[in-house]
Amino acid sequence: MADLLHYREDGPHEEPAVTLDAFLDQSNATAVRLESDEDARALLPYLDRLTLIEISFPTFKDGRGYSAARILREAGYIGELRAQGDVLVDQIPLMRRCGFDSFHPQAEVDRKALAAALERQEYVYQRAADARQPVWKLRHG
Repeated sequence: MADLLHYREDGPHEEPAVTLDAFLDQSNATAVRLESDEDARALLPYLDRLTLIEISFPTFKDGRGYSAARILREAGYIGELRAQGDVLVDQIPLMRRCGFDSFHPQAEVDRKALAAALERQEYVYQRAADARQPVWKLRHG
């Protein structure tokens, strides 16, 4: 679980993510940051060279980042997909279903609460970007 969370005080970090505009202006960066109002589809031609896409959540009520994550994963992006900003512990399990595999919350996350949230739902009801099998598939093959 510790590898899911990233805080600035954790130590040295990978290459900083550049803005989408900087990336599209012929940057050779391998990490890009999408703001909540930017279209993830602009990155589709470059997915093979990106190692990190950081998606901004300016407020916990802004769900556009979920859609961006799903678009990127369905298009075949296999690199790190990080949710950054106003990320709440109870949203992390849902964000993982959409394809996020790391998180940089602006506020400290209680690790016990996160572990409990990740284990709370034993079964899921639909397919998503993660590898979990829906309960109907487990029942009926």
